[in-house]
Amino acid sequence: MATGYDKEKLYQHQVHLYTEKNPNPNSMKFMLNFMLIHDGESIDFPDAESATNSPLAVELFKFPYIKRVFYMSNFITVTKDDETQWADIIPELKQLIKGYFEAQKDLFTQDQKEVIVESNTDSEAVKKIKGVLDEYIKPAVEMDGGAIQFHSFDETNGIVKVLLQGSCSGCPSSTITLKAGIENMLKRMVPTVKEVVAEGV
Repeated sequence: MATGYDKEKLYQHQVHLYTEKNPNPNSMKFMLNFMLIHDGESIDFPDAESATNSPLAVELFKFPYIKRVFYMSNFITVTKDDETQWADIIPELKQLIKGYFEAQKDLFTQDQKEVIVESNTDSEAVKKIKGVLDEYIKPAVEMDGGAIQFHSFDETNGIVKVLLQGSCSGCPSSTITLKAGIENMLKRMVPTVKEVVAEGV
């Protein structure tokens, strides 16, 4: 995965960090004043086992209340358990993240190979679906600390499958957003779409 994080540039800049709420009450965006990874890309760590190539995510998962870590552009979305209160943990999380970047540590232990699979065999319907997702839906989802990726489209039954990541995973309102917002928009703009379902939520 290509990373936009440049340690050298941080020598000239202070690390600024602030938090921003999103619709998932158990998720919080930690906004930074520099890019972590290239715009439009995202990396999701749904558990500690998946985070072995990112030392920062490994450190975050050492807190017993952390359930998910998600990187995108200039923010980190952290998802906690139901019992812990944000007011009790935000100071220590901010201290860890700020201190990590001030120490000029690498975001990844090794370069992740960026795999971009561009399919030229997409049907017209799939091209339209991807276009609607990219133009209208992804920006709104990113504002809320998450990401949405096209998974598949079954043209026989009209079902679109999408992957929800970051704050969208396990969010109580994500199902409502999926049905009321995303599904309605896709059905209106791509008539062959009958239903939208989320994978891996």
